[in-house]
Amino acid sequence: MATLVERNASLAEMEEYLTSDQFMVEFEYSPEERRLELLGFLEKLMELGELADEVATKIIFPKRGEEG
Repeated sequence: MATLVERNASLAEMEEYLTSDQFMVEFEYSPEERRLELLGFLEKLMELGELADEVATKIIFPKRGEEG
């Protein structure tokens, strides 16, 4: 299992990939099949962001879901 340091390094690499022109250039010059893969990749990242938000909310407000 990866350590937190290793995971943070992977996230930093991912951030660099997305904030540089590399992702946009790859998308622009790729065939349609690869473009669909890249869009699927972005969709998965957005889903993970939503999951991270849910987990953070549960950690910060542990009883929030039990209020009625």
